Amino acid sequence: MIDRRVCRCMSVTALLLVMPGVALSETACDHLTATGNAEYPPYLWRDPHNPRRLIGANADLIKQLGNALGLQIDVIYAGPWSRAQEEVRAGRIDMLAGYFLTTEREQALNFVKPPFLFTPSMVWVRKHEAFPYHQWSDLIGRNGGTLVNNSFGQAFDDYAKAHLSLEAVPTASQAFQKLILKRNDFVLFEQYPGMALAKKLGVEAAVEALEPPISSEGLYLALSPNADCIHPALQARITDEMQKIVSSPLPEVLVKSNLELWNAQQRDGLNP
Repeated sequence: MIDRRVCRCMSVTALLLVMPGVALSETACDHLTATGNAEYPPYLWRDPHNPRRLIGANADLIKQLGNALGLQIDVIYAGPWSRAQEEVRAGRIDMLAGYFLTTEREQALNFVKPPFLFTPSMVWVRKHEAFPYHQWSDLIGRNGGTLVNNSFGQAFDDYAKAHLSLEAVPTASQAFQKLILKRNDFVLFEQYPGMALAKKLGVEAAVEALEPPISSEGLYLALSPNADCIHPALQARITDEMQKIVSSPLPEVLVKSNLELWNAQQRDGLNP
């Protein structure tokens, strides 16, 4: 009898010890993290007043998602674009706020569909040194620049791997600087972020984007399968709320307002 009482007492004690841990875990999962490409205005860039935080249209959209879910989602700076991707793949950060969909990426992360925005990617060249360009094949034989682990959609990525010469660098600033120094003939980068970056670097009069875009790809929210807090039930809720957001005018409104914010920060000399 004594042994049974001892066992019951031990069982209750063990349960009481476990329950606070469960409550703590649930509380911890009220607070998620997101990151993305920190050189991507008006979609994402580092907050001049707090460089550890990312701001922009994607960050505002993620905050809207968090409010709808009753969660706090902090959009944080995790280093260069390649490092940010690795942090999410490893589960150290919960989600990527803006990611092009490819077969390889879809094997590593859980994409929330549909995309919340579309962005065209351009061929950037030195002004007055443009070459004839109408299609992808016009880039063959020229030395191009891009970012490490960047994508421009599955179709273009496959074509570039087979036919083009592209040198990858960690940051878009480095890619544009190499272009200005004539170390590359062109740089592949998105339209709005390229315009914003050229203005920040003071080279907007020295570069231009050629038409047509090489691609126009969707920006997706991508969730880490290795994140402790992204369980199937939460993923389903995130998908439901993102579908509501995408069906509204909000994403485009956020792009316009953040383009204005970025331009105002540049006028005020606020460079992160």
